[in-house]
Amino acid sequence: MLFYLFDTLAHEFSVFNVFRYITFRGICGVLTSLLICFVLGPTMIRRLSRHQIGQTVRADGPPTHFDKIGTPTMGGALILVSVVLSTLLWADLFNRFVWVVLFTCLSFGIIGWLDDYKKLVDKNPKGIGARNKFMWQSIVGLSAAVFLYLTHQSPIELSLIVPFFKDVAVYLGPGFILLTYFVIVGASNAVNLTDGLDGLAIMPTVLVAGGLGIFAYATGHAVFAPYLAIPYIPGTGEVLVFCAALVGAGLGFLWFNTYPAQVFMGDIGALALGASLGVVAVVVRQEIAFFIMGGIFVIETISVILQVTSYKLVGKRIFKMAPLHHHFELKGWPEPRVSVRFWIMSLILVLVGLATLKIR
Repeated sequence: MLFYLFDTLAHEFSVFNVFRYITFRGICGVLTSLLICFVLGPTMIRRLSRHQIGQTVRADGPPTHFDKIGTPTMGGALILVSVVLSTLLWADLFNRFVWVVLFTCLSFGIIGWLDDYKKLVDKNPKGIGARNKFMWQSIVGLSAAVFLYLTHQSPIELSLIVPFFKDVAVYLGPGFILLTYFVIVGASNAVNLTDGLDGLAIMPTVLVAGGLGIFAYATGHAVFAPYLAIPYIPGTGEVLVFCAALVGAGLGFLWFNTYPAQVFMGDIGALALGASLGVVAVVVRQEIAFFIMGGIFVIETISVILQVTSYKLVGKRIFKMAPLHHHFELKGWPEPRVSVRFWIMSLILVLVGLATLKIR
């Protein structure tokens, strides 16, 4: 909204031309969402505490987690409010990519909110149920995929880009819908599995969002895209504003979520953030690079799959506990050590993903 105000003023006052630059509006997005988190955070935490919307802990979980019982959760609502408001203020709202990203973010947030509400307010340990949750995730994921498929304007928007190679792009056709569905729903659940320690999920989310924001800017830039040998897709640059808002909101949330956490994000945050990263990766046509940058989420998910498969097939567990971060806790690592080391690994993986921009 402010984008249009300043764009109009730029016709009369040249000083407002700076707001036409996506990079500057991205900076504004970071600062705006960060400020919203700082302003609304304490009030939201107090209200969640007043309504006794507190964390529950698995009886078989690490003993150190019992101290977390009652800590306010559903704090992911703070992230969503910050991201959406900041994006609406600074992004070009005539851009189709901005709307599909916002739609996916909010829809998965609603699914997460319903699940959290059932668990924490209605005291139903199953929430809305695994089947219902997956069904609604699938509906939203497929809706976003079909929208992007029907509105594509060039074949490259339906092609799978292979990093490290200049001219390798596999045209998917209708298969694009299936890939997009798996990326969005898979990323949503992967972030949700990772969200098990104070600050563990939010920092990798911030790092990956920043990396995808760089991809978005380069992909939507008529000069940089050919220079970097990546597809040029007009309009994707605006997604940088959303990614920047997500970075700011994530850092703002981390202020309250760092060890010992004052608030947890809950499913409302984890499901929405994962889906948002997934749809952005699809929009900028960097699903494989996203797989690399989000390696922490991938590893956490694989650890759960391996643990369940091994137990069902041979009756033995590979890890002391899954997801993987609990395994290290039970080995004696303090919680902050697990989180920070996972952050470091995430930073390295994001840098490797960004390196694909030049190594081609």
